[in-house]
Amino acid sequence: MEIENIKEKLCFAGKKLLTEGLVKGTWGNISIRIDEKNMFITPSGQNYENLIADDMVLVNFTDYSFKGNKKPSSELKLHGEIYKKRKDVNAIIHTHQQNATTLAAARVNLPPIIDDMAQILGPNVKVTQYTLAGTNRFAKKALKALKGRNAVLLANHGAVVVGRNIDEAFVAAQVLEKAAKSFIEASFIGGAKSINKFQAWMMHKYFLEKYSKQK
Repeated sequence: MEIENIKEKLCFAGKKLLTEGLVKGTWGNISIRIDEKNMFITPSGQNYENLIADDMVLVNFTDYSFKGNKKPSSELKLHGEIYKKRKDVNAIIHTHQQNATTLAAARVNLPPIIDDMAQILGPNVKVTQYTLAGTNRFAKKALKALKGRNAVLLANHGAVVVGRNIDEAFVAAQVLEKAAKSFIEASFIGGAKSINKFQAWMMHKYFLEKYSKQK
């Protein structure tokens, strides 16, 4: 993918997250992997509504040096550590979306309660132990809880979703929010009933290896 195209995709994704209500103001961050050492990430402290392609920051995630007109998001290590360990991931979205953040604040894992959640996100979505945002420990805790999954809840903070491309990561953010909302609302009528863990795992595997490649 050409560099300018990547920057445009990041910019569009940021504005779309805002439109969908998955971010507000300057909260959250998005990145796209370029190669085995570099990524483009959204800038720190800038409202998504005002983003332009040239605001995107080029970061070398082996040493976290960067180039660009802006300072990179403070969560650059969160993104970089995921790219180092997850070779299947080429796009990352970190949000403070409402319902996922509610579960993160309650420190409650999200079980596989909806088919598309199991398919796209994995057999469940785990919540991390609480650590200060922006630290190495924060990134490592997120990476651990993300193993075998495409989403993680960050305790008392927000959520991260990943994908093989930015479109898949965006769908993961939407599905996470829908599932979190359903889980919370189902608690008022007896609680959500989980899909069998083995079936959830098989659905996720089928999505990754077959269904998504047919589209």
